[in-house]
Amino acid sequence: MAYTETKTVGYGSRVGNSFKGIGAGIMLFLAGTALLWWNEGRAVKTEKMLEEAASNYVEMKNPNKKDASLDGELVCGTAMATTEDSLTDAQFGIGAKAIAIRRKVEYYQWVEHEHVTQEDKLGGKQVTTTTYTYSKEWVGAPIQSSQFKDPAYQNKNMVLTTVEDAEQYAENVKFGAYTLNESLIHSISSREPMELALAEDLLKQFDKSTQTAYERFYGVVKKQPAQQQPVQQTVAIPDSIRALLSDSAKAIVDSIQAVTDSIQAANESLIANAENKKELEFVHQGGNLLYFGRVPGAPEVGDVRVTFEKVVPAKVTVMAVVDGDSFKPYKAKNGKRFQTLVMGKKSGDEIIDAEKEANNMWLWVFRIIGVVMVISGLKGIFAFIETILKVVPFVANIVGWGVGVVCTVIGVAWSLIIIAIAWLFYRPVLAICLLAIAGFLVWVFAFKGKDKLKGLASRRGQQTVPAAD
Repeated sequence: MAYTETKTVGYGSRVGNSFKGIGAGIMLFLAGTALLWWNEGRAVKTEKMLEEAASNYVEMKNPNKKDASLDGELVCGTAMATTEDSLTDAQFGIGAKAIAIRRKVEYYQWVEHEHVTQEDKLGGKQVTTTTYTYSKEWVGAPIQSSQFKDPAYQNKNMVLTTVEDAEQYAENVKFGAYTLNESLIHSISSREPMELALAEDLLKQFDKSTQTAYERFYGVVKKQPAQQQPVQQTVAIPDSIRALLSDSAKAIVDSIQAVTDSIQAANESLIANAENKKELEFVHQGGNLLYFGRVPGAPEVGDVRVTFEKVVPAKVTVMAVVDGDSFKPYKAKNGKRFQTLVMGKKSGDEIIDAEKEANNMWLWVFRIIGVVMVISGLKGIFAFIETILKVVPFVANIVGWGVGVVCTVIGVAWSLIIIAIAWLFYRPVLAICLLAIAGFLVWVFAFKGKDKLKGLASRRGQQTVPAAD
């Protein structure tokens, strides 16, 4: 069942809030303008840096052998990224020889979702209805259900254990004869599942603490008695009857007796092993997953799953400046720095082209965000006009639509002006050339076109004058 809350705001409060929103609108408008300006400069500087890097880099033909002549040069080379460092997750007592090890933690929790609808009433009041729904989901952090709106779902969440996400990186990662710096190490993405082999004592400790947390929330779990395999009892044949049997019959009876004795011994051994082996009920490990809960396939609120991964050696391509036996970022003339590591074998030109595409993508992403911020800021500034007219919702909606259209047009125009001015500032030569071309085109169409129209009109006038007799 959904839970709803209804809130009514009077006309006076709405008008007051709309005037308060003018300040927020101004701040959003200025922030969007600043983002547009900064973004153009960032894109230009990055492009110039990449062009400079493209003309200066050299191919590192053999990274497995140090070359003193490359010291201080921007290079591009491909080699295996390897390490001899052993990393350990102290909390779980597992480790591996790897470039990095990571653990990711998820909690099975009740999650609150809200859906808001607003309705304007005649006279300027606004009725806001918020509908809250709840679902069980895997999330990255425990959720405080005590803050839920629906009392029926408050304090419904718990966790069987609390574990933090964690990652460790090797300090010594080799790239042929060279050593990668920290930033390049963090760029390696050759992830693989990390097989688990937790100590039995640790698993029992986890199982006990998890069971305690489970029973504190859900109550004591009644364990089902173990169903033991029935032990087949051998039946001894009395000597009086045995004496009446022939020798062949005695042999058959003896063989049957031996078989039943062996079956009985095997059953007794299985039962003894089952009794001695205490299976874990609240902690399960399989592959690279450690699960805290009763049944991994049927999660309950409070269950926790921890996934372990490792970053293994892999072939990578590095573009950076050689610094002795390591690397450092390339610093362009405009101050921009650049170094990168990509997976697999790539040429320097391929890396530069990919970086240019990424730079262009981010240019448009930030442009769109900036334009949206500018338009939203303008709407926030002029929202009071629509709010004042909310006494008649129909009229207010029409005016609000018009204000939205005007704010959108002005916002887009303002954004284009800021981008154009930024181009003049960051790319003066190109901007001046474009303006000159635009001016020339305007002159051609405005003046030359006007002269041609006059000439065409005069020729038509001459053609329409009748010839003299």
